[in-house]
Amino acid sequence: MRIPVLTIDGPSGAGKGTVSRLVAKKLGWHYLDSGSLYRSLAIALQKKSVDIENVTEIVKVAQAMVLEFECGDELTVKLNGENITNKLGLESTGSIASQIAALPEIRQVLLQKQQDFKQLPGLVADGRDMGTVVFPDAENKVFLTASAEKRAERRYKQLKEKEIDANLAKIKNEIEVRDRRDMDREAAPLAMANDALYIDSSDMSINAVIEEVLNLIR
Repeated sequence: MRIPVLTIDGPSGAGKGTVSRLVAKKLGWHYLDSGSLYRSLAIALQKKSVDIENVTEIVKVAQAMVLEFECGDELTVKLNGENITNKLGLESTGSIASQIAALPEIRQVLLQKQQDFKQLPGLVADGRDMGTVVFPDAENKVFLTASAEKRAERRYKQLKEKEIDANLAKIKNEIEVRDRRDMDREAAPLAMANDALYIDSSDMSINAVIEEVLNLIR
């Protein structure tokens, strides 16, 4: 039986996670936050004090880790049974995740884990290469983006709400550096699929973006 898939790709801070979770909830579909896979692996590597240059050891940790996604009003991510949700948004976590995501060996290990989320009645998958690499045959694809300034403001607000110390200028710079790294990497670079719907959310509300995505599926 054919299983429908909606992919939502785009740079960090564009609103992919929020939009994807709410769309999945409205449709009653499963949800995959691919970014959490790499961020969870980053946390696992930090816990084990693994050097991010040690590809062989990173592969071992990636193969062994067990991830659970619990979608309520907010996403809860568990790594080997431990709730790591509050650590996923840290800039240090994101920086390591972006670096290891550029390694072909790591992407190959995590590719099958991502594809296993494709189950009935359907899947909403968000990330950077969902529509180009992980689910290239998905019938519904979206590329969601926003200006670096807007994305930095959103991330700054999120961190402040969680009472995490943050610097707006530093966050903007890190976002721009990560964008360049993600777009220039050899393995599955950040790019819009040829058949994806382009949405710039800089001046759009979350509800407006969600409605546009749902109209695509309809």
